[in-house]
Amino acid sequence: MTSSTAAPVTRASVGLRSDRGPILASVMLSTALVAIDTTILATAVPAVVEDLGGFTQFPWLFSTYLLAQAVTTPIYGKLADVFGRKPLMLLGIGLFVLGSVLCALSWSMTALIVFRAVQGLGAGAIQPAGVTIMGDIYSVAERAVAQSYVAGVWATAAVVGPTLGGVFSEHLSWRWIFWINVPLGALAAVVLARRFHETAAAEARSERRPIDVAGAVLLAAAAVLVLLGLLEGGIRWAWWSPAGVAIFASAAVLLGAFIAVERRVADPVLPLWVFRDRVLNAATIGAFVVGMVMLGVTSYVPVYAQRVLGAGAIVAGLAVAALAIGWPIAASTAGRVYVRWGFRPCLLAGSVFGLAGTGIVALVGPDSPVWLLALGCLVLGLGLGYVASPGIVAAQSAVAWRNRGVATGTNMFARSVGSAVGVAVFGAVANGVVASHVGGGRAAGEVDLEALPVGVLDPALHAVFVGVLLASLALVVAGLVMPNRFEPVSE
Repeated sequence: MTSSTAAPVTRASVGLRSDRGPILASVMLSTALVAIDTTILATAVPAVVEDLGGFTQFPWLFSTYLLAQAVTTPIYGKLADVFGRKPLMLLGIGLFVLGSVLCALSWSMTALIVFRAVQGLGAGAIQPAGVTIMGDIYSVAERAVAQSYVAGVWATAAVVGPTLGGVFSEHLSWRWIFWINVPLGALAAVVLARRFHETAAAEARSERRPIDVAGAVLLAAAAVLVLLGLLEGGIRWAWWSPAGVAIFASAAVLLGAFIAVERRVADPVLPLWVFRDRVLNAATIGAFVVGMVMLGVTSYVPVYAQRVLGAGAIVAGLAVAALAIGWPIAASTAGRVYVRWGFRPCLLAGSVFGLAGTGIVALVGPDSPVWLLALGCLVLGLGLGYVASPGIVAAQSAVAWRNRGVATGTNMFARSVGSAVGVAVFGAVANGVVASHVGGGRAAGEVDLEALPVGVLDPALHAVFVGVLLASLALVVAGLVMPNRFEPVSE
């Protein structure tokens, strides 16, 4: 199912009121399940701990979900190419709803952590399948406008999620955080099942392409170890401890075995040619940097606004929410840029906005107004919007239908890895500055940034913001690697 590029691209021809509107609405609703769930639980943690106990375990509520989601994303992307997008999307919604029901019925913190992994398995399918569906039903020129709707979902979730979590935990029960997913997921599944029809999927299934089970297992195992090492290194164990070294060494061995398997199988789960394609490399670099930069800003800007600038929690939240405002604005206008001038100018424009935004954030000091932080986040959001959405569009356009899921899944996995690297790098930077002020010998997990005096917290977070600025320089690399013009692969 493809769309014509003859008609001018407008929201009326692409949006919710168009003939493809119900499919777009289903993808948006499915994405909302994942987007809201990444933020809604944070404000309800005190209520969860009070009910279930397990205070020392609660960080795993987030780590387990993210691990399950991240490591399965590239695998689901491949399966979407083998079995079609619709079955994978419905599977993802089903797993997510099942996990939500189990989470709502949890009787202990351990059970809740396990069931959060089930949710993560569903989210790992929803994201690549949803974005790939968008690539199937919209043309290259239309995708930027269509994806601005999805970007708007993430923007809304960034603001609504924490608020809903607080409302449910204070006035109803934290369990409603998960119960609310059941009707929303059912609605998304019904609309998708009734309105989205794939013809290419039937042809793909008739080919009987073998499933690369060995490659999928090795990739998942290696990804789990890499992400676990990045997320927990310096917190649960020292970086150069036997445990830390063993995790990364084991991951290296598994990756080596994975590469050996992928070179031999007829239809690999992650074809190695993906890493030799210039368009896909540019999109992957951009996605990695977007994940890293976004993590650094969204994690540390609220702390700086509250603890250093003295703003309230709501104002601090609004400051970082400015990033979620700039992103969909850029995503909705990016199509005009890359259709007229090419993908390289679009990504380079994103790098300029990204550098300007992170530069503004890095210049903020203890006497700066909060609106300056918000301005930096807004400009950065514009930059990320001009890189992330066009990057996915370019990656999808560079491959045929049978490889579009792989291209999409690889791009999203790169962003997840970038976020994990951001956790490790920026956490190490902040804790290194703190150690230099209050004395060394403290593990990163022992440093509570919010409990530090302003005289220590300010230089620590400023060092992080400088690190984010340096990381954003890699956005320029993504732009330069991207070919300015290339012929999209026909269906």
